[in-house]
Amino acid sequence: MKVAIYCRLSEEDRNKQFETDDSNSIQNQKSMLLQYAMEQGWELYNIYSDDDYTGSDRRRPEFNRLLKDAEQRRFDIILCKTQSRFTRELELVEKYIHGLFPIWGIRFISIVDNADTANKGNKKSRQINGLVNEWYLEDMSENIRSVLTNRRVNGFHIGAFALYGYKKDPDQKGHLIIDEEAAVVVREVFTLFAQGYGKTAIARMLNDRGIPNPTEYKRLHGLRYQQPKTKNSTLWKYFAISDMLTNEIYIGNMVQGKYGSVSYKTKQNKPRPKEEWYRVEGTHEPIIDRELWERVQALVAQRAKPFDVGTIGLFAKKARCANCGYTMRSSKTSPQRGSKHYLQCSNRHVAKDACIGSFISVDRLERTVIDELNRLAAEYLDKDELEQNIEFCDNLQGQKARLLSDLTIYQKKIDEYSKGIRELYMDKVKGLISESDYVEMSKGFTTERDRLEHVLADGEKQLAKIEEKIAAGDNCRELIEQYTNLEHLTREIVETLIDYISIGKRIPGTRDVPIEIHWNF
Repeated sequence: MKVAIYCRLSEEDRNKQFETDDSNSIQNQKSMLLQYAMEQGWELYNIYSDDDYTGSDRRRPEFNRLLKDAEQRRFDIILCKTQSRFTRELELVEKYIHGLFPIWGIRFISIVDNADTANKGNKKSRQINGLVNEWYLEDMSENIRSVLTNRRVNGFHIGAFALYGYKKDPDQKGHLIIDEEAAVVVREVFTLFAQGYGKTAIARMLNDRGIPNPTEYKRLHGLRYQQPKTKNSTLWKYFAISDMLTNEIYIGNMVQGKYGSVSYKTKQNKPRPKEEWYRVEGTHEPIIDRELWERVQALVAQRAKPFDVGTIGLFAKKARCANCGYTMRSSKTSPQRGSKHYLQCSNRHVAKDACIGSFISVDRLERTVIDELNRLAAEYLDKDELEQNIEFCDNLQGQKARLLSDLTIYQKKIDEYSKGIRELYMDKVKGLISESDYVEMSKGFTTERDRLEHVLADGEKQLAKIEEKIAAGDNCRELIEQYTNLEHLTREIVETLIDYISIGKRIPGTRDVPIEIHWNF
């Protein structure tokens, strides 16, 4: 029998000499599991070890490599110290330990809490372990959130990175002190804007002088920073200047909580309403004095342009530069030249050779989109069999299939929890467990079952809506006809039909601009 050992540590080990070393706790787990495997006479296939990862993190590299090897049946047994080392999520316990592992012929064993899928009698205890671990995750998340909220309310900085212009106070946790070298640049940005310079012009001035942007500055000075996701990451951009000019931290106010987590099970964040931000005044020394700040805010408000759906905003956030991938910004010619609207790459003016500078008029792009849409519509409507070309319902059918699969899983879990409650009751009647144990264990099962029943009901409502859309989609010919023979586009049509448009630079010697339209269908 081949055994795969999985180890995990969630806390950072202070005793590491080198970052690449395994922590002492990982070493202890390996020793314990290797000794156990040797006593059973099993052959070691591999040791999978994730250090500094939580049990709810599904992106653990070794965890996912273990699952991939398990699916390919490269070993017979997975051995862990405890079930929670493998996962703390009840959903993954059901999916893998009770679902896929038996199908793949994999036996799961955790030696401390005595979980063993070869022992049919302890499935209930494994489920209870999974439920307890799930509660632990939720409680821990609530406790952490409560502590962080308290610190935010009291004006302590809790971010991983200090804002450009500041650094973390080594003598007082949660306090910011001025980084004078960067603060000089911040003051210059505010002063230049107050003198009438535009945001793009300021960015270009800083780039021409070789001043590194905030991310590059922190990297060069050995400070913590967030890894950039785009090209030209060392250059100042319009949006960096724009964000700086409206950030109250520069006048000594701590503003936090602009984003909040979607769930304790994911690291995904979403924007929070401004009224829910945590704002505390006078928490640290300001870089910008109040008079300059007020002057800049007045100019920012004065220069803000309203969103014009019919013209400027027609392709907002839909047009991208084919060279650097940045969203193209709208501009407008003077009234003497006809007040025409154009789209240009936002990287075009920030530095020399930063980008080729994609450029196109909104009118021309609109005509190109309409022509292509009419061509597709004519080709589509010429077909007798609608499914031979664009099938609008494909995505909905996929959503329906996935939802039906999820509903089946939810119903199965509901049945399992109901069965578990009945079995617990029989154990209580037989005197195998006490009344208090029965109440405690059945409470968790009942709560989870009720939650899943609500999820199931919501899913069934969603399924009904999808089926209505599919029924409406059967008349695809009428749907496509409403987008033919158009004279102008609307923002609604652009949002409905277009994912994004990639725009290149005009071909020399011609008027042709490379355009690639990515449709939503």
